[in-house]
Amino acid sequence: MAVTWNRWRRATRRGAPAVAVAASLVLGGAVAVGAPATTARAQESGAYEEFVLEDPRILESSGLQASHRHPGVYWTHNDSDYPPEIYGVDSATGRTVATVTLQGVEFRDVEAIHLGPDGDLYVGDIGDNLDGGWPHVWIYRFAEPAELADTTLTPTVYTVQYDDGPRDAEALMVDPVTGLVHLASKKRDGSGAVYRQPEALTTEGVNTFTRLFDTDLWVTDGAFSPDGSRLLLRGYFGAELFRWSDGAPDPIGLVRVPLQPQGESVTFTPDGTTLMFGSEGERSRVTPVELEGDQRPDDVIARQEAADEDGSGGPAAGDAPGGVAEDGILAGLLGRTALYAAIALAGVVLLGALLRARTAGGGRRRR
Repeated sequence: MAVTWNRWRRATRRGAPAVAVAASLVLGGAVAVGAPATTARAQESGAYEEFVLEDPRILESSGLQASHRHPGVYWTHNDSDYPPEIYGVDSATGRTVATVTLQGVEFRDVEAIHLGPDGDLYVGDIGDNLDGGWPHVWIYRFAEPAELADTTLTPTVYTVQYDDGPRDAEALMVDPVTGLVHLASKKRDGSGAVYRQPEALTTEGVNTFTRLFDTDLWVTDGAFSPDGSRLLLRGYFGAELFRWSDGAPDPIGLVRVPLQPQGESVTFTPDGTTLMFGSEGERSRVTPVELEGDQRPDDVIARQEAADEDGSGGPAAGDAPGGVAEDGILAGLLGRTALYAAIALAGVVLLGALLRARTAGGGRRRR
């Protein structure tokens, strides 16, 4: 795919190193060749399809949440330096069908949005391009609108700090069982972590979030499954899935993410079967990836097992009518061939990126 200089510059400005961006464009394409075609299968089934954010106002979509109240609608927002607006986008057309303007607040570095069990939307003004320079950040909370129309409202505002000092964060997740808010910090050196709110959030004073567990993923967003049994943390080039029980993570493994210019967002579909991955950029795409095996949330597995028992269920996710073994061997051979070729090409691209980065002297930080 073609990458314009403006898109490259935006990526490096937002914190993704130029070398890493180049690697994702080459190696990411190689992985996609040899990978199971989960996205294609989801689109062919007609369940969830890729769509484009058509609204010209949405230039840096950094958070994504599937509506549970309005089927097919996804809530998103821009990053920093934009009006305090949340957009409801119809996935069937890619057009914005509702704009929620938050009055009384000014977006500083808004990075995430997540639905709570009470039907409220939580918006995280939690980014920190100074890498821990802000003494506190904010969470905005408001009820998901009952009607899809432009509206203005005043959100509840929570002031937040971390128990181990300021952090740059781009992921906010609300446990759909307990209602507890979790934040994930973003560190290039692999020292990121997931933090959990105190027992109850308050609008008076500061809410101190406690470090819960570490992650070496450079987290750009996260999401709980609707039943609360899975937690996903995504980065630019990969994602990690956890089984979630009693507020504790149990790693399941990695989830393949689609190739995107700057992958900043993710959400589960309301039925829990599919992840929808979003990216920043003009007319950016939201791409589905169907979950398989024990990646699927517990309630999805239970529904499939029940359908299999009464004979109404189709083949399990990942099964093909022609037999898995032959397809799997062929995909593996093609994947290895493409990967070896891409590694050689990546060396050339990365060398060029390093030389360009040295010449450019790095990007600026937004304040």
